[in-house]
Amino acid sequence: MIVLEDVEMQYDNGTKAVRGITLTIQDGEFVFLVGPSGAGKSSLIKLFTGEAMPTFGRVSINGYSITGVKDPLIPYMRRTLGVVFQDFRLIETKTIWQNLDFVMRAAGAGSQEIQQRIPYVLSLVELESKMDCYPSELSGGEQQRAAVARALINRPETIIADEPTGNLDPDRSLDLMRLLLKINQMGSTVVVVTHERDLVNRFGKRVVTLDEGAVIRDGVGRYVGGRSRRA
Repeated sequence: MIVLEDVEMQYDNGTKAVRGITLTIQDGEFVFLVGPSGAGKSSLIKLFTGEAMPTFGRVSINGYSITGVKDPLIPYMRRTLGVVFQDFRLIETKTIWQNLDFVMRAAGAGSQEIQQRIPYVLSLVELESKMDCYPSELSGGEQQRAAVARALINRPETIIADEPTGNLDPDRSLDLMRLLLKINQMGSTVVVVTHERDLVNRFGKRVVTLDEGAVIRDGVGRYVGGRSRRA
């Protein structure tokens, strides 16, 4: 569960990026986070991942209070998250299997668990036949599915996808969103940051719209012209 209570965040240069946001994302929800450029979406993601701290208010991520959290606890909180980036961020010198192996070993997984988990996750994202390929040998859509596999590999409670379709064509974007929906239906909380209005409007999920660092709309509905409108 993600909980923000009266959260404000100001950067060192004086820019107030988040303005009094109160927001709860329940376990198992699928939520679109939308808004124009500069609305505060990236700042919220930084709060969710512990990359930034609130100037005021309380932030709790999957049971970890980010407000005043000690640095040694941040890695434990981050293990409850899987993050999918627009630019994939796969290690180019490692195969897809090796990319996943690296992430699992970094989290302390043993060889037997790795041998069982990687094939399962690759089958989930339909990349079993690509496990020995390097990222450069995959299409953009395949690389993004590999990035989703990496986000899933350590069984996170929450998946955060930050503009995950930004480098994909419309068909591949739709395929990726269907994959994220499937992951959500399996029990994971999914938060998707996007500016793609047509994609959001296909799914009828909760839409949280930001503008100038504040939530201006929150509900199940449609995203239209920077604002969310109930269906």
